[in-house]
Amino acid sequence: MVSEAENSREQKTPKIPVWDLPDVPKGELPQHIQLQRTRVHCTFDAPTHTENVQYSGAYAAMGVDNSLRLGEFRKNFKVEVIKLTEDDMEFDMIGIDAAIANAFRRILIAELPTMAIEKVFVANNTSVVQDEVLAHRLGLVPLQVDPRHFNYISENDEPTEKNTIVFKLHVRCERGSPRIKVKSGDLQWLPNGSGFVRSTEKSNPDSTSKTKTYTSFSSSQDSLPEFVDKPIAPKHDDIVLSKLGPGQEIELEAHAVKGMGKTHAKWSPVATAWYRMLPEIVLLQDIEGEKAEELVKKCPVKVFDIEDFGKGQKRATVARPRSCTLCRECIRGDDWETLVAVRRVKDHFIFTIESTGALPPEVLFTEAVKILEDKCERVISELS
Repeated sequence: MVSEAENSREQKTPKIPVWDLPDVPKGELPQHIQLQRTRVHCTFDAPTHTENVQYSGAYAAMGVDNSLRLGEFRKNFKVEVIKLTEDDMEFDMIGIDAAIANAFRRILIAELPTMAIEKVFVANNTSVVQDEVLAHRLGLVPLQVDPRHFNYISENDEPTEKNTIVFKLHVRCERGSPRIKVKSGDLQWLPNGSGFVRSTEKSNPDSTSKTKTYTSFSSSQDSLPEFVDKPIAPKHDDIVLSKLGPGQEIELEAHAVKGMGKTHAKWSPVATAWYRMLPEIVLLQDIEGEKAEELVKKCPVKVFDIEDFGKGQKRATVARPRSCTLCRECIRGDDWETLVAVRRVKDHFIFTIESTGALPPEVLFTEAVKILEDKCERVISELS
């Protein structure tokens, strides 16, 4: 049954016919729809409005064209570098869709070439690490060399100075000595190619022809101008490959070739490449006094701060919104969702690249842009 209070409330609230409602302004979206279009709303339960509206006529009834225009894209697209070190880079990509940001991430991980050890010729290995495991560890050692100076090699190609890099590893622990560590710094670059004689040559010692090794270098790699001042070497010298006890020895040759991460992870030029949407924290009301101090304590990453107005008046402010990790602690509890809004900007991405050391992170990003450009040109040529 309907109570008297509900009846009185219905009598006080006037009913407005649909045709008497004000018209929606043409050429612009209402504020709540614009927020749904451009922001991800992070509620206590789960994020909402996560999808991107791609249909050009989605807001045609309101006079808004939702199609993607090249001129607007050029106007809105920006790349702002926030942090740049030798191996790390953090930058903002503004005005793009999540699909494009993800395309850069996948290209960085899987389609940028590097040099990595592919073949290992073991002459002697008396350590506790098996040959296969040792070869796998060697393959994961990052090499500080620009892959753009080398060519790809196929199964039928001969290893030359243009497609192969040769390293030598020979470490022995003498009897009576303590155990020693074999590290990546023990790899020695052989600019003249392999020093191991092919097994077919060993079986024919009377042959008068020139002794053949496992490579066919016509010139020394250290004579090339790109390697005169910067010899080829592992990026890090302290990567442990094995441990040798007294009397144990490792002697081998490792041949590095050019490849991509989609073939094997050892050719991936990045330790990781990832992105996240820009956090946006909005205080829906002024939060003052003890409530402000409670809000500051609720956030584990110190997004909020206290602003002192004097005379004991304190108010909460959003000091570090980029530090937000979407833990949503600030909106947990009674009525906090009515005071604080946690959002994500859909077209603003914080992108982070961690290079393994083969190339600087800024060079990796520019190379990824070139690869994406080549893909687009290939699609256009196929469609035309």
